[in-house]
Amino acid sequence: MDAQRYELGVRLRREIVGDAYVNQQMRLADAYSLPWQEYVNEFVWGGIWGRPGLSRKTRSLLNLAMLAVLNTPHELKLHIRGALFNGVTREEIVEVFLQAAMYGGAPKGVQAFSAMREVFAEQAPRKRNRATRRRRR
Repeated sequence: MDAQRYELGVRLRREIVGDAYVNQQMRLADAYSLPWQEYVNEFVWGGIWGRPGLSRKTRSLLNLAMLAVLNTPHELKLHIRGALFNGVTREEIVEVFLQAAMYGGAPKGVQAFSAMREVFAEQAPRKRNRATRRRRR
């Protein structure tokens, strides 16, 4: 194991998909699945996401398109959240999913847009009531 690449991978993974998700994945890892988590940290996040050739935003856009076509809703939701963190706009996500649906098929587009709606709903701005608005003035 390349310790430097592993540490970079853990740092990037935490930044992009969040501490809670990474902590959960590592906590759930057992003797059989721990090698997979180590591989993901070192090679996926440290080896690929840590490369200088593409911006995080570009990598996120690529991931969204590929995951939509592969029809992986769980991973797709995770990477929609990460894409938003990496500066991808909601409008850009819509465009990526339209493109992916055109080339990958309408049923995969349905799944991608469904995952997108769920994530957007989670991250909807909270509406403040009048009392809250008055207190902040």
